[in-house]
Amino acid sequence: MSEGRLLWEPSAERIERAAMTRYMRERGFEDYHSLWQWSVDELEGFWGSIWDFFGIDATYERVLADRSMPGARWFTGAEVNYAEQILRGKDDGAVAMLARSELRPELAELTWGEVRDQAARVAAGLRALGVQRGDRVVAYLPNIPETIVAFLAVSSLGAIWSSCSPDFGPRSVIDRFAQIEPKVLLAVDGYRYGGKDFDRRDVVEGLRREMPSLEHTVLLPYLGSGPLEGTLSWDELVAEHAPLAFERVPFDHPLWVLYSSGTTGLPKAIVQGHGGILVEHLKHLGLHVDAQAGDRVFWFTTTGWMMWNFVVGVLLTDASVVLYDGNPATPDLDVLWDLAEDAGITCFGTSAAYIASCLKGGVRPRGDGRSLTALRSVGSTGSPLAPEGFEWVYDQLGPDVWLFSTSGGTDVCTAFVGGVPLLPVYEGELQARALGCKVEAWDDDGRSVVDEVGELVITEPMPSMPLFFWSDPDGSRYRDSYFSVYPGVWRHGDWIEITSRGTAIITGRSDSTINRGGIRM
Repeated sequence: MSEGRLLWEPSAERIERAAMTRYMRERGFEDYHSLWQWSVDELEGFWGSIWDFFGIDATYERVLADRSMPGARWFTGAEVNYAEQILRGKDDGAVAMLARSELRPELAELTWGEVRDQAARVAAGLRALGVQRGDRVVAYLPNIPETIVAFLAVSSLGAIWSSCSPDFGPRSVIDRFAQIEPKVLLAVDGYRYGGKDFDRRDVVEGLRREMPSLEHTVLLPYLGSGPLEGTLSWDELVAEHAPLAFERVPFDHPLWVLYSSGTTGLPKAIVQGHGGILVEHLKHLGLHVDAQAGDRVFWFTTTGWMMWNFVVGVLLTDASVVLYDGNPATPDLDVLWDLAEDAGITCFGTSAAYIASCLKGGVRPRGDGRSLTALRSVGSTGSPLAPEGFEWVYDQLGPDVWLFSTSGGTDVCTAFVGGVPLLPVYEGELQARALGCKVEAWDDDGRSVVDEVGELVITEPMPSMPLFFWSDPDGSRYRDSYFSVYPGVWRHGDWIEITSRGTAIITGRSDSTINRGGIRM
């Protein structure tokens, strides 16, 4: 196969089923590219339509009161709660999550009723510990259901969430968490990875010593390595039940803090808001990923990568999420494909590196009688997917699978170039620029170019852009990170080519950093 060769086109049935089709027709557009142009030219009309299409239960004064970057002001006067939007209208008997891990090899299911009950218990426990609006709760927890439940509880209170994966070493965690002065630490006693057990109680003890703002530490006995003096057990935290209430907060109230490593200094502590993440995730998961009732969406990630937060966003839709904690190559590279069969995964999200490993390792996902009849799409991110990766997916998973390579960043907790269920897939190319994301390729003179490689810039604001960086009182680090090259225009640090047919090709980093597991180095 040569680069740019047509690999896939959506069937008429898939186009009719897609939420994007209904949204596009309701706006009066005949094709995606016309819809995209409107979405970036008429920001207020577009984002207001997203609010209405997904039925956000709140009022606002104006969609975009100030469109300057940085400093755009969105949905002024609105009060929302991200967790409330996730939990509202969900059927208590429907499956919310499916989960497996090396420590818990049996596939577990949690219904929305169970999630709601557990989140209510965690919220009650945190409230009893004095957690309130604006307090920071940090999680040193793996990608398991308890972590999502804890996030829902924290955000329901209007408190601010931040997480790191338990495989992060002490210094990496302290460099992140200590910046935001957390009140409560939720931690795991250990984990299993690659068949080996890792007791993390010493690390947790070190975190407690290094973060004087901590008032309480809660220990989840995931590995079963034993208690830790001076901590509260998870069972104690969730012992009491109280009705789950939601603290509605201003649109730009902080939801969570993500981290992205710069070239020098501490990691950037990126603060994103309830409202901005809400409208962006509704748009992207609901329209671009096309997550719908009956879907089971999986993306391999840890809690230290923005893709974990992105997966949480799937719960804004009527789809279920599938979680995995462990080494994706233990006992071999078939482990995630076994999960896909057992969990009935419809959207299998992974990294370009994993696809390359499967190719190199001779993995046959449909081999040995494995049934992947539920699988309809494969997502790839983390780095550009090579043409041979596209070829492997279609050789091994068949011609009917929609493969969407996607690119974005921790900085906006979404993709601004990637999948569109209505468009064809060309080898080595990302399908299109996402709605509401005015992505362009700029040459050395700051001119937009087509069919040429240029700097990836975003020339209009997006709601999920950072509110601010923590520990950056004058905003100088924020401005230097994105706006120092082109004042008022976001420079992302990637090389991109926008083709004349509207697809995109990401060719690598332009700022001499690389990305591993969502962390720039």
